[in-house]
Amino acid sequence: MDYHWFQLINQLGNSLPALNLVMRLLASYALYVFYIGIVIYWFTRQDLKRRMVAESLLSTYVAITFSGLLAHFFYRDRPVVTHNVIQLISHPANASFPSNHTIGAFVIATSIWIHRRKVGKVWLVLAAGIAFSRVWTGVHYPSDVIAGTVIGIAAAVLMHQLFKRSSLALKWLTKFIYWYEAVESRIWRRNETPRSSVIK
Repeated sequence: MDYHWFQLINQLGNSLPALNLVMRLLASYALYVFYIGIVIYWFTRQDLKRRMVAESLLSTYVAITFSGLLAHFFYRDRPVVTHNVIQLISHPANASFPSNHTIGAFVIATSIWIHRRKVGKVWLVLAAGIAFSRVWTGVHYPSDVIAGTVIGIAAAVLMHQLFKRSSLALKWLTKFIYWYEAVESRIWRRNETPRSSVIK
């Protein structure tokens, strides 16, 4: 069944070749949009956004670590190793299950959605596009990206719940951000409105 769905999606590379460039870009480069987005959110220097970024980075670490364990104990070859596929992007013949690209996209997108529902939906759509493109371009089976989606979402939700329910975890996260900002403020001061310019 998994291979059947893989063929249906992967064969779209022949039936809809006009979309192949878009799929290549999504599969190979769209994840960098998430990295850039995280950096931009962090340097807006807003407390809520910095907590969101911290949660997403910690969630990503946990999710990718778990993914590495799964890949080790449940190793699966990529489609190109065992089947004739339409491979639109180059990729090493390493573990296929689960999809780390999908994990990375969904863990960040879910973290953003938890804190910022409206814009978070856009990030989730982009994450879904990355997952779909990884099958279209022939480097993952559908179950690889489904597992990546579940792992990414679960890691983000569980990490958020940890900081929501554990005052100790939240305390240490807050301290880390405070320590970082103490160093940052020596290099890059916040813009403050001069008192003389405030209308009384």
